[in-house]
Amino acid sequence: MATPLAGITVLDFGQIYQGPYATMLMAKAGADVIKIEPPGGEPLRRRIIATGGDTTLPIAMLNANKRAVTLNLKSPAGKDLLKKMAARADVLLENFSPGTLDGLGVGYDVLKAVNPRLIYATGTGFGITGPDRDNLAMDFTIQAASGIMSITGDPDGPPMKAGPTLVDFMGGIHLYAAVMTALFQRSVTGQGQLVEVAMQETVYPTLASSYDYHLRTGKIPPRAGNRQAGLGSAPYNAFQTTDGWVAIHVVTEGHWTNLLTAMGREDLKDDPRFTTNAARTANMEATEAVVSAWTRTLGKMEVAAIAKRYKIPAAPVRNAVEVMNDSHMHERGMLQRIDHPSLGKIVVPNTPLRLHGADPVEPIPSPSLGQDNDAVYGGWLGLGSAEMAALKETGTI
Repeated sequence: MATPLAGITVLDFGQIYQGPYATMLMAKAGADVIKIEPPGGEPLRRRIIATGGDTTLPIAMLNANKRAVTLNLKSPAGKDLLKKMAARADVLLENFSPGTLDGLGVGYDVLKAVNPRLIYATGTGFGITGPDRDNLAMDFTIQAASGIMSITGDPDGPPMKAGPTLVDFMGGIHLYAAVMTALFQRSVTGQGQLVEVAMQETVYPTLASSYDYHLRTGKIPPRAGNRQAGLGSAPYNAFQTTDGWVAIHVVTEGHWTNLLTAMGREDLKDDPRFTTNAARTANMEATEAVVSAWTRTLGKMEVAAIAKRYKIPAAPVRNAVEVMNDSHMHERGMLQRIDHPSLGKIVVPNTPLRLHGADPVEPIPSPSLGQDNDAVYGGWLGLGSAEMAALKETGTI
């Protein structure tokens, strides 16, 4: 197949969301991704196994098109198996706590000696160096430490986290980018390398408007609710409709003129409170009152349709079920309906990376724990039946 990463083998020690998303993107680009879990499963899988289940929707979403094996790295035989796999692989990716594989005797320095072409990618919360490297890191705690929570929420309310697991996936995206950059460099130098991504560092640029607010005012950036983080644009908010909410963001003066026409409020065209963005920002409450008086008379889809007709940046605030059934993303193939052997009919995402001219990778449901032990260890590594039996008997796989 003409897939970008055909022929690339990835050893995937990713867990929860960050690592598995990076390797899912690789699998969807044609790489042979081998998901490696301890015999009891990675943390995300252990949660459901403990309740008598087999898999979860996040596992199904993030581990499609991968093969799955089990491996006990605390055993000498398990370490030896990893070295054999690393000798044949192109990429190893993990998002353990810093130094975990080093502590087990199979870190980058050891595996580099086995395979100098190996790209070893590690995703952490705060990095593998520095005074905070050993701080425990989860999406929630990184949102707190990075400043995201300080600017999220209503102005008079407590700090809030972003609804989605924003930081884990930002980390996964950057891990993918780091591996692709290293693969390109290897194509020139012939040498692999260690690449790392710290989740805190991936989200720092997202607070650009807040840093700008501090530079302009000298004040600590406030929580702004659904307003623009730097309070530098108006109207910019979620406005109530008869059946929900709609987000409207006027960027240019042309957008404002179009919005006045759409609302039937051309009489405000020369009102000094609204003639420029600076004026509207200074009179934010009055600006929003004008827009809200209009949106409250219509449904959210009606407002969105009118905004589209008049070329005004706006969108209905949709819930998860509405997005899951988005006809646009289904038509483009970003969302796919599949029959999963454990979960039944589900919707899973495709890769958002579109490389025109490359063959599409058909969706393969996520594997069960250790599903491909025989195919990988017996087929790919070429271990005999006696060796396989011994590995199972000792709990190595």
